[in-house]
Amino acid sequence: MSGHSKWNTIKRKKGAADAKRGKIFTKIIKEIQVAAKMGGGDEHANPRLRSAIQAAKAANMPATNIERAIAKGTGELEGVSYEEIGYEAYGPGGVAILMNALTDNKNRTVSDIRHILTKHGGSLATSGSVAYLFEKKGIITINKENCTEDDLLIVATDAGAEDINVEEDFYEISTEPSSFEDVKKALEENHLPIHEASISMIPKNIVKVDEDIAPKILKIMDALEEHEDIQNVYANFDIDDDILLKIQESG
Repeated sequence: MSGHSKWNTIKRKKGAADAKRGKIFTKIIKEIQVAAKMGGGDEHANPRLRSAIQAAKAANMPATNIERAIAKGTGELEGVSYEEIGYEAYGPGGVAILMNALTDNKNRTVSDIRHILTKHGGSLATSGSVAYLFEKKGIITINKENCTEDDLLIVATDAGAEDINVEEDFYEISTEPSSFEDVKKALEENHLPIHEASISMIPKNIVKVDEDIAPKILKIMDALEEHEDIQNVYANFDIDDDILLKIQESG
């Protein structure tokens, strides 16, 4: 379905708590600082900051950490200045990969990314060679335990949602970026608790990877997501459930 985020689905299926708590906090704090720097410290007037704060609360980050990160972003407290950079790459089997990073040292970050890619059979790509294979969408997930599909369908579509994908434990809603905040607001006003919500890069076409390539692409994706400078990783692949199960059983 359009807007479906296969990599997020795969992560949920393999039970991936890929980053340790400390790394999760580091990534969220960077996002809060950059969002506050770009759009100000008022979350009600800054959608990007509001989303970052929601992610922080979902990760049980202490309020003092959130407040300090906002203050550093707005310049009230001294803090590191982060640069937002995108990278494009090819993984094993020609899988297209997009990355967003927040870094205070882009030379270090690109060197680290190149090392990860080379180690796992991938390579950096030239700017524009991969990005056109993706499109920007708002993605919102809601735990199935929190609502019925019919209730969600009415609220989300009335607010401008584009598509709803039904997964094992979650509903995944996709929107145009321009409708993202409207759909989020409608869900919140109707007391439908949001599990995750973000503007994501969704592949236009999905590549099915076979049993030989699947473990390699999972390793490269996990390694990239583990890097503390990389905020988001997107890719255009899918893995059949039986292959994913074999990989899990083999450790």
